Amino acid sequence: MRYSLKAIRVNRGETQEQSSKGIGISVETLANYEKGITYPDIPTLKRIENYYGVNYNDIDFFCNEITNKP
Repeated sequence: MRYSLKAIRVNRGETQEQSSKGIGISVETLANYEKGITYPDIPTLKRIENYYGVNYNDIDFFCNEITNKP
């Protein structure tokens, strides 16, 4: 099952500020990823995978709503 990046963050109980710090990106960058405005490069994608403990195949970057909860 695939989950939106926002759903993954929210279900961890984290704010964008907390998650962006953990990933090592700005809050604005994370917000843009969650909205589907921009997409991470491969090194950032690897940090997202490591931080959230998910595989990139499980992240739906085209969905910005919390439609599925992991």
